[in-house]
Amino acid sequence: MRIRNVKNKTEIMNESCYLLKNYFNYCGKWKEVFKNSNPIYIEIGMGKGKFIIENALKYPNINFIGIEKFDSIVAKCLKKIPDGLDNLIILRANALDIDKIFDNEVDKIYLNFSDPWPKNRHSSRRLTSNVFLDKYKKILKGDSTIEMRTDNRELFQYSLVSLSMDGYILEEVSLDLHHDNMPLITTEYEDKFSDKGMPIYYLKGSNLSIYRK
Repeated sequence: MRIRNVKNKTEIMNESCYLLKNYFNYCGKWKEVFKNSNPIYIEIGMGKGKFIIENALKYPNINFIGIEKFDSIVAKCLKKIPDGLDNLIILRANALDIDKIFDNEVDKIYLNFSDPWPKNRHSSRRLTSNVFLDKYKKILKGDSTIEMRTDNRELFQYSLVSLSMDGYILEEVSLDLHHDNMPLITTEYEDKFSDKGMPIYYLKGSNLSIYRK
């Protein structure tokens, strides 16, 4: 993916009240950050932020955290956020550090149009590989879910297997989400692919079996 540079990205990031720095200091303390006990939903790889912002606006009783590692993309997201959105925080962070940011306090993970890393030698970089599933066990609560959307069939098939092998219960699976049940909130990529008639693959997995005694 080619990322267009945002020239004033540093200024945008420094001035935004939605970008939280020193996030490692809040591991296990996110309720204190939001000042409430509402559920916490995170999106790993939020892109330009359409999905996470619209969710935060629609569901004020849920705390949302968007995670993205590229400065220019973070800046584009921050520019879109309206004033007074108290249930949204943005992190400029690497997904590999996710287990150092949260401690069994996340209720849901969104994985929307993640990099498929198609070559076998890069499979551990996929956000549904065993490397990341092990990290998710450290950040998710006992009753929590992963929701995934992708246009990449191979990544979707890989994810169905990896989550199932790791004990997840696949509650919902769609091979064409917009045909089966049009989502109310979409991502930028989703709109682009759907407009071209490309199928959007979707799954919702529960981790209940992982924590069952």
